[in-house]
Amino acid sequence: MRWVADCGSPALNSNMEDDRLSDLPPNIVESILTRLPIREAVKTSILSRSWRYKWASLTKLVFDDNCVDSLGDFTKDIFVNFVTRCLFLHQGPIHMFKLSTSYLQYVPDIDQWILFLSRNDIKELVLELGEGEWFRVPSCLFNCSKLTRLELVNCELDPPPTFKGFPNLRILTLHQVLVAADAIESLISSCPVLENLSLSYFDSLAMTISAPNLKYLNLEGEFKDICLENTPALVALSVAMYMTDDIAEHFEQSSSCKFVKFLGGTPLLEHLIGQIYFTKYLSIGDYPATFSITYDRLKVIELYQVSFEDMKEILVVLRLITSSPNLRELTISVSFDGTLYNVIERSLFYDFLSLLQGSSNTVASAVVTTDLDFWEEECPSDCTFGQLKSVKMTDLSCVPHELEFIKFILRNSPILETMRVSPSSYVKDKTVNMLMQLVRFRRASAQAELIFEHE
Repeated sequence: MRWVADCGSPALNSNMEDDRLSDLPPNIVESILTRLPIREAVKTSILSRSWRYKWASLTKLVFDDNCVDSLGDFTKDIFVNFVTRCLFLHQGPIHMFKLSTSYLQYVPDIDQWILFLSRNDIKELVLELGEGEWFRVPSCLFNCSKLTRLELVNCELDPPPTFKGFPNLRILTLHQVLVAADAIESLISSCPVLENLSLSYFDSLAMTISAPNLKYLNLEGEFKDICLENTPALVALSVAMYMTDDIAEHFEQSSSCKFVKFLGGTPLLEHLIGQIYFTKYLSIGDYPATFSITYDRLKVIELYQVSFEDMKEILVVLRLITSSPNLRELTISVSFDGTLYNVIERSLFYDFLSLLQGSSNTVASAVVTTDLDFWEEECPSDCTFGQLKSVKMTDLSCVPHELEFIKFILRNSPILETMRVSPSSYVKDKTVNMLMQLVRFRRASAQAELIFEHE
């Protein structure tokens, strides 16, 4: 008797494959589908009869440029129809919806998509639209009470008067969003569990942030004034403040202490990043003699574009590091913005300074001599950076206060491991003299390594 093996039959193979695919647990199926571009996920409907609508129950939908590329001969109408059809065929809740494409600006269909999402338990919504016409967020968005994450790019936001807030929102990101200062203040304060806030590319905005559970804050833009009024839980802060003539004039007219308004109520800070003009902003106003704060948890400080020719900015740096007893990493990049720099090109300034140093006239003495008594007067004699291990200073201009600061750090850091120093490319002819001075400075740490980096 001869047995005929039918295992090679296409129909049998198809059935076996169908069984294997059908037997996959639902969480594995969703994990597979969510890792595919939505266009490819939809194509899985041809795998078998049981897979025909599995993609339609996805709780996470992402329509981005990868999806656009897979559409072949792309047109706006094709893309819009594809998104609309996916939503129309979808079954069950949608917890995350992301629309991120530079090919699409405002189209009326987006309003309908958001209305549909507001009725399907949306928890995470990301709208990243291309530059062009502002997309005005429809009022139905503010009915999404289950939102935990909201990210808007190139949108216009105008909460209705009846809006009472997002009770579950934990992450809010607004990038190039057109919104009134009072509206954004109200939005933030009406999100009681907000933990992560990012505001970027705002113009001439003055605002107060009140968010008692906020842990992570990123600010970038032209801010006239920022007050952290109620942010006691903040652990990480990154700030970049761009300067315009109007904002500079506003700063000059201000008398309130920005340091206290901004950092006076953030005792739990662990990581601070201050980009351009941050220390300049904090230096505005008179620091109250009676005010005191200690940042016991602050371990990492990064300050960029710090002017060591502005005594107030130096005081800001000293105030921060001496109030951080557990500081471990310090990074500072130096900015040169002295009065003479506004008159003389940077590339010529140092040659001019050398001539003055060789002169005995009164003008030369006024330019070159700095009040180095400042360091004895302002630096506490018992100051010790007991946890500081790594320091990096870049773009040094060889001005006396930079060297005094390095001397101060080396002298008071008993467990320091590395001090990295790199001069500005504009002072190449002074690097040898700088290095000779640095190696003479006394070091509290026997294992402290001075690393001098230059091109």
